[in-house]
Amino acid sequence: MPLSDIQLRNLKPKAKPYKVGDFDGLYMTVTPTGSRLWHMKYRVAGREKRLSFGAYPAVSLAQARQLRDEARSLLAAGSDPGEIKQERKRADRERRGITFASQAEAFIDKARREGKAQATMDKTKWLLGMANDAFGARPITDLTPTMILDCLRRVEAKGNYETARRLRSKIGAVFRYAVANGVAETDPTFALRGALIAPTVTPRAAILDPIELGGLMRAIDTFHGQVTTRIGLQLLALLVQRPGELRHATWDEFDTDGRIWSIPHERMKMRRPHRVPLPKQALSLLEELRALTGSGTYLFPSLRSWQRPMSENTLNAALRRIGYSSEEMTAHGFRASFSTLANESGLWNPDAIERALAHVEGNSVRRAYARGEHWEERVRIADWWAGYLDELRAS
Repeated sequence: MPLSDIQLRNLKPKAKPYKVGDFDGLYMTVTPTGSRLWHMKYRVAGREKRLSFGAYPAVSLAQARQLRDEARSLLAAGSDPGEIKQERKRADRERRGITFASQAEAFIDKARREGKAQATMDKTKWLLGMANDAFGARPITDLTPTMILDCLRRVEAKGNYETARRLRSKIGAVFRYAVANGVAETDPTFALRGALIAPTVTPRAAILDPIELGGLMRAIDTFHGQVTTRIGLQLLALLVQRPGELRHATWDEFDTDGRIWSIPHERMKMRRPHRVPLPKQALSLLEELRALTGSGTYLFPSLRSWQRPMSENTLNAALRRIGYSSEEMTAHGFRASFSTLANESGLWNPDAIERALAHVEGNSVRRAYARGEHWEERVRIADWWAGYLDELRAS
């Protein structure tokens, strides 16, 4: 006869353990201490076995019957529910032994094998290093949204709102990697969306007035610091690529006879190879620079070691030295100067200007069809821009 909750509540302990049956193999064992434990009796290959479901009332009558039905479904499919339960316990113990730090390292290694740019790798390691300091030694399955938020709040308390936002994103990426590998069940950072202070986005400062840009070019020409730094600023203004792409440029990327700088995909923000036409003014600067650094790998090696490129702060620091504050001009700002003035000239196809800047079309449908490089027009734009800067210098 099936059990009821009233019967279960009224069961009293005896001197010896005894059983009270429900149906389809489910029964309760009442121990002398008063514990009421759910079990299921079943047979596999003629051998009687027992499965435990936990204690009443933590596991209710309805829950115990559901667990029994699930076990019977496994039996019907030819599986032993007891063995499956033990396997799940073993897997859970293994998962609990895997720390966040170990998954973060595996995630970084995957990014390395995918050919991510070194700058991206360094930033990822730095961000995840903060997470590791906070909870890296903990099993990844133990981490909760509250634990992660506590780490993010410490970064946020220093006023580093953008860093906190990026850290949340990287922690989430590690969890999604762990989920894909069966190590974690969910990404707890999903629950933290909107919990952090949104950073105020300010565009990088750039000079957009032609007369002021001419003054900047004259100031750069008379820069009294390192010659390589001065050439770096001049090439940045001419070629309008991202500062990191120029700082990490190597001599083998330049074909001065063909007047082309070929940047490999792993150093581009959008992971696509990019070609830059070289006007005669850039060729002249490269010839001057080759006499200084041409025997090494990098166009702009670090002063401390020729095995590394110059610091990311060098070019911005040079702008500060010649009198331009971070609110007036940045190394990245030459791209905005070029984009604004080239578009305002009305001489060029906007798509060609965007390709010169290595921007990717935002509309996925249009991007699928607009695959051209506009190369010939970009060569003309490069020559025009170099000549235009010369005119501004002289104005």
